[in-house]
Amino acid sequence: MAAFEASAAPSARSIVVVIGGGMAGLAAAEALVEAGRRVVILEPTGRPGGVLDTVRRDGWLVERSADNFLAARPEGLALCERLGLSSSLIGVDPAVRRALVLHRGRTVPAPSGFRLLAPGSAAGILQSPLLSPIGKMRVLGERFVPRRRLEADEALEQFAVRRLGREAFERLVQPLVAGIWTADPARLSMAAACPEFVALERSAGSLTAGEQARARAAGRRAEVAGARYGQFVTLADGMGTLPRVLAERLAAAGVEFRAAAARKIARGDGAWLVHVDHGEPLRAGGVVIATRAPMAAGLLTDVDRQLADALGAIEYAGSAVVSLGYARADITHPLDAAGVVIPRSAGRKILAVSFSSAKYRGRAPAGHALVRVFVGGALDPTTALLADGPLVDLVRRELAGVIGAQGTPVFVQIDRWAGAMPQYHVGHLDRVVMIHARLATLSGLAVAGAAYEGVGIPQVIASGQAAARVILT
Repeated sequence: MAAFEASAAPSARSIVVVIGGGMAGLAAAEALVEAGRRVVILEPTGRPGGVLDTVRRDGWLVERSADNFLAARPEGLALCERLGLSSSLIGVDPAVRRALVLHRGRTVPAPSGFRLLAPGSAAGILQSPLLSPIGKMRVLGERFVPRRRLEADEALEQFAVRRLGREAFERLVQPLVAGIWTADPARLSMAAACPEFVALERSAGSLTAGEQARARAAGRRAEVAGARYGQFVTLADGMGTLPRVLAERLAAAGVEFRAAAARKIARGDGAWLVHVDHGEPLRAGGVVIATRAPMAAGLLTDVDRQLADALGAIEYAGSAVVSLGYARADITHPLDAAGVVIPRSAGRKILAVSFSSAKYRGRAPAGHALVRVFVGGALDPTTALLADGPLVDLVRRELAGVIGAQGTPVFVQIDRWAGAMPQYHVGHLDRVVMIHARLATLSGLAVAGAAYEGVGIPQVIASGQAAARVILT
């Protein structure tokens, strides 16, 4: 592959320091190496991949954070192709490609044809037990709701209630959204988090009409091209394989990894100076900051106060993932879906349960089942902070009521992600525009990561590639 072919030694001014060894930083480094730059990656943990990591133990394969990525975007698939990992990609088992919603103590399938906010099938709505007759009529009347004329940003809750009604929001949209963003829907920006659905309303006049047109077009494309993967894919050996293999290729190409933390960035003598915990400052022609936004703000306080303030204004929420392995006979639920999401109105602490071993093969030993339970988020910051014992006890109690999990789990793993999920509040896109405008005045400086233009793995890869282009311009 071109990115890792040997090349002539670069000049000193072509050195680029990448701060952060998560997927954004690794993607930036790959693009910079391909362009002939010498790259130093600072990652204080000493482990590349950031939140993306896989644990393998005693026949269990457990993802510590994201367990898949969206195949509809090209960046993730293209990276797997470059790394020779395409043959390891697997899709969600076709038998479980649906989501369940907890409703009145039972797990009920989300309506057929309903995609997060968009009702694509009238029959699916009419047949769903999730909504009352009045709630169903309100959703089916969505196509007659006038489109919003204002261009100003709108919170997801406001958008969903306006288009679909309060009942559909509380019983369906809110739990589905919580399973993705762990955000406060009253503050979550539609323009930043769900631009596709804003575009559906504007272009088609309603979510219903737009979703039906999209589904017809997608069906035609599938008939012509064939569906190589499902909508979501993962790697057979776990998502941690992706950053590990990329880091190995980068190291072989001469990228230097340092287990050190950056403390401050300054300008001096035509170069950027990156001050680290120990040793002399690193001199570089370019710097990519691929960290959480508040950390980036701290690094840039002395460089550009307005930029630092804008970065620091991006809020984050924390969560915990409790992975539990049971003997399959100790779970009464058929686990015949990808997982179940829990409405806040259900009065429970858990946000969602992913049926990991049902979704993907090789996640649990024979005769066992692996589930991953999500707690915390913007609306419940304290539950994720419980000590290990009380947290596991809480999750086990709630799993008993949701999927009939009984007995003692034979595998337990807790992964805590304090302040790891950026919150795209209303006005987020304007803030990102301002950040990029300030950066445009600082030659050789770029930011990357989930805080700006998407939290999914493909979007994070794209952000790193875009940051590299800024440095190379």
